[in-house]
Amino acid sequence: MLKVRQINNEQELTDISRDDIINFLYAHLDRFRDDKVSIGKCLDYAFKINGGTGGFVLAGYVDGRLAGIVIMNKTGMQGFIPENVLVYIAVDADMRGKGIGKRLIEEVINRVDGDIKLHVEYDNPAKNLYERAGFTNKYAEMRFTKNK
Repeated sequence: MLKVRQINNEQELTDISRDDIINFLYAHLDRFRDDKVSIGKCLDYAFKINGGTGGFVLAGYVDGRLAGIVIMNKTGMQGFIPENVLVYIAVDADMRGKGIGKRLIEEVINRVDGDIKLHVEYDNPAKNLYERAGFTNKYAEMRFTKNK
């Protein structure tokens, strides 16, 4: 059975460390991962560090073993942009296919105020999970990256 713990700020990092969260996501996001610095910045944003508007982390455990992590960020907007963005969700590669991702998504939906958006690559198998949970595809995201 999955036990889910919500972590709202750094002071609540008692049984899991910041590095544990970053390393877990880095390892289990596989080819869809960002670098560890970017994951850390997302965590800062959720914990209202360096100008972040807040959010939370969900840590899911099975028999005391970390099975999944979610990082949610508040956007500070409403209506034209959903109030919440699910930035990262990952399930331990050895524990996939057991409903852990589904349960984490359900927990997120039940715990946030307002709407949720997320970005998913078209070939990500998790896209099916999000669709089954009720997420719909409203837009195709396009980005322009300036040369640095």
